[in-house]
Amino acid sequence: MSVLAALLLAGTAQVAPPPQRVTFDRQSLLIDGKPTLIWSSEFHPFRLPSPDLWRDILQKMKASGFNTVAIYIDWGFHSPKQGVYDFSGIRDIDRLLTMAQEEGLYVITRAGPYVNAELSRGGFPGWLVNQPGKARTDDPEYLAAADEWLDRINPIIAKHQLGRGGSVILHQIENELALTTPAQGRYMQHLYDKARADGITVPIFHNDQGRNGYWVPKGSGVPLTVEGPQELYAFDGYPGGVCGVDNKPTKGSAAPDWGLYGPGGAKGGASASPKTPGFIAEFGGGWFDYWGSNGMYPCNAIQRGSGYQRVFYGTNIANGIAIQSIYMGYGGTSWGWLPAPVVYTSYDYGSAIDEARNLRPKALELKQIGQFLQAVPDLARLEKAPPVAITGSDAVQVYHDRNPDTDARLLFVAPKPSNATGDARFTITAELPDGRYSFASELHGRDAKLLVAGVNLERQRLVYSTSELQTTIRHGAEDVALFYGRAGEPGETVLRYTSAPKVTVVEGEVASAFDAAKGDLRLTYTHNGLARVRIEGGGRAPLLLLIGDVAAGQSFFRQDGLLERGPALVRHATVRGGTLDLTGDTETAAPLEVWGPVRSVRWNGQSIPVARTASGSLIARRPLPAPQTLALPDLMAATWRYAEGSPEARPDFDDAGWTMAGAARNVATIRPPTGQPNLGAESYGFHDGDVWYRGRFTGSTQAKTATIHYGAGGAGMLQLFLDGKLVGQHELAGGLPRPITTGVAEFALPPEAQAPGEHVLAAMVRVNGHNWDLDVDDAHKEPRGLISVSLAQAGGESFAVPIRWKIQGRAGGEDLKDVARGPSNNGGLYGERMGWTLPGFADGAWPSLKLADAKAYTGTSWYRTAFDLSVPKGEDATIGVQIGDATTPRSPGRYRVLIFVNGWNMGQFVANVGPQRVFPIPEGILRHRGRNTLALAVTSDGAPGNAIDPVRLVTLHHARGGVGVTDVAAPAYRDLYPTH
Repeated sequence: MSVLAALLLAGTAQVAPPPQRVTFDRQSLLIDGKPTLIWSSEFHPFRLPSPDLWRDILQKMKASGFNTVAIYIDWGFHSPKQGVYDFSGIRDIDRLLTMAQEEGLYVITRAGPYVNAELSRGGFPGWLVNQPGKARTDDPEYLAAADEWLDRINPIIAKHQLGRGGSVILHQIENELALTTPAQGRYMQHLYDKARADGITVPIFHNDQGRNGYWVPKGSGVPLTVEGPQELYAFDGYPGGVCGVDNKPTKGSAAPDWGLYGPGGAKGGASASPKTPGFIAEFGGGWFDYWGSNGMYPCNAIQRGSGYQRVFYGTNIANGIAIQSIYMGYGGTSWGWLPAPVVYTSYDYGSAIDEARNLRPKALELKQIGQFLQAVPDLARLEKAPPVAITGSDAVQVYHDRNPDTDARLLFVAPKPSNATGDARFTITAELPDGRYSFASELHGRDAKLLVAGVNLERQRLVYSTSELQTTIRHGAEDVALFYGRAGEPGETVLRYTSAPKVTVVEGEVASAFDAAKGDLRLTYTHNGLARVRIEGGGRAPLLLLIGDVAAGQSFFRQDGLLERGPALVRHATVRGGTLDLTGDTETAAPLEVWGPVRSVRWNGQSIPVARTASGSLIARRPLPAPQTLALPDLMAATWRYAEGSPEARPDFDDAGWTMAGAARNVATIRPPTGQPNLGAESYGFHDGDVWYRGRFTGSTQAKTATIHYGAGGAGMLQLFLDGKLVGQHELAGGLPRPITTGVAEFALPPEAQAPGEHVLAAMVRVNGHNWDLDVDDAHKEPRGLISVSLAQAGGESFAVPIRWKIQGRAGGEDLKDVARGPSNNGGLYGERMGWTLPGFADGAWPSLKLADAKAYTGTSWYRTAFDLSVPKGEDATIGVQIGDATTPRSPGRYRVLIFVNGWNMGQFVANVGPQRVFPIPEGILRHRGRNTLALAVTSDGAPGNAIDPVRLVTLHHARGGVGVTDVAAPAYRDLYPTH
């Protein structure tokens, strides 16, 4: 070959793709070849419609010890109509993934097509329910629709992979696909091939619901498993029990062994795929709550909170689970019409970060676990070590693991069984890397301990400790190590030296003894506050040993080479020259102490006078400032404007622009009797929120009863009017964790229905979500709205009187009028269609009143007011709307309220069903410095006692600090109705 030909050939060669930075072996995920333990928690950006606050959540996750965030991406949230997609504003996934990378978090993307997530339709778009082909199979029409979504989301994910400018390390292609026929196999292969063709190169997985051995990688070799195309096998689990209906924690089950110590086989968890690392894609960090409960989220936070976390997450670590993701880290809000029937507006979940963005106490425990995992990278690869001997108690168990490369040891000490809550004192004897040792320990209540032995910590050698290691840093020439234990418990730590070191107790009471034969320095103490010990000489770098009780340990935050303690939250730490710039939050006046290579400190941009301590740290000479007092407007003293009733019910209402109902193709799972019209709202493009019907019939002596079959989701309802007068109201049952989502209502019609001439039946159906497709049975296609309406007389034929129907839902149906707020925001109430929810709507002609004077009106009445807020700059707050008495889950009255804040549908209150009374409104939706509009759509039967309860603004979270938040761009009234 000539030189010219070779050059020409080289010029046409394709550029090689960048090397794959994320690989794996049977024990761990490898990032740049290094075993890396993945400690993740889940966040759903669609449940926080203020993109600037996404950064707040990511920073809190990072500060709470997590190195990874898992995110669901909701197909339906982005697509109101086939072929129409939006990735701007509150749907900007590119921005979210950029934020995660900037905040130093790896990302696990979970983009569907199906996600479940207690979302309406499980995340499928509304328009998909009109497809006749079965979803989650290889049906060509379904695959074409899925590809339409994947064509858009996959490239966004691909460009944010680690090594390509982002931090995505793993990608999920389907979720909990519990049917395993050949149609699903071909479907899974299609999704995998599509991801690869679209440039996703990181390892791909599926999340197996409940550890069935479904969709393991090819060649796993475990009997009774089902193979799939992806590289990794992941599964989920929510053990540990849930709270009782009395809102009290239950004992729950013991922590399961789903790895090294498990039963093995297809249903043993990680054992279903022995050639890949143990991977739990969802592990219970709380649980969702249902319509009509007693309000379980605070109890869920305790049930799966302190103690549970140490026992259950620790068991997973001891079982060699190398990738563990907590569901949820932040639950958020299922605002608008996002919720599936199984949940109401709040998706707080009892998670570590509550719905109002407060860090719950359980987050502090997660921080200690997360910092520990980062401090001991040996834990990314574990295998069983020889059993230890336990004397003094048979109520404890010890999992003894080792790293096969370094021989570092993990001793996970837990109750036996692990859901026991008694007291135990015992002695552990073990062959450890540095010799045979016996040491005493104890457990009290629901607790467990992650102890390490034979590990190198910075430039130190830890023989063992009965205290738990939290973290370490290199502080110049000196190392700093932080250990902790339960207040009042004794502890001992043994370090290895070549000669006797100098031990100086800087603070606290710590005794020491040196065994020259072994080279062991043994420190003994009682955990109480924070003790400080400096150790120098002995052939090692100096060590500052910090020994705290649990509360002291939880006050620490860590970044590379830096430690801080005192404030409620440290978000970022940056060293510039000799100055440490910190950003973070205070909830009260707080101390500040830092360790790092710095001489001065700034906090949120302000210089902080500091002094050097005997332990080498810098301490603030005065407390960090607390937030200022936050005063909120009194909505009960405000002037409200109101509009009464539901004009759609009137016989003279102009419905000329409504859609004729009856002839559309019907692919729903429940259909009307043969010969009856298709009334399902989905068939006419009305997929979310309320839907209205108007049916005309000729008066007949047979028109004495109306039997209505309808679908309305969780705690949905129906109102029926005849010629403008309410005939009755029917509600689907609340109080069921898995609700009944369709119902049959029977009404006796008034005598006017038998009178000659034309009459108008008007029906409003409140649709509270569409079923998920968890069982791959097309349950998301269950109809919503009316299914059939039969007018008859007692003993006579059904459907005796013909009715001509029209239907109206959200203005424009699938063609959104309000693109920014999107398909989840609006339904089909008259006020929604007319823009009454929006700021700038001219309500000056409406009558005014104080809300305490409001009466119960039949149908849906609207109340509007405006108020100003002046949250001090530099402060973070979550302000909520509260309806009625927050100490009770329900009201005596029977009514419902849709809550619109500056045009955003932020939730639904159902007085007689409950339990939610307080609705957090994130900054960005709520203007913290300016004018806000609040519109309430109140639906009732007008009976006495069914008027709205008092409405108040309440502070749910308040701190000095936070992140910068701008108002979320969304249209006002004049933008959408310029000619009105």
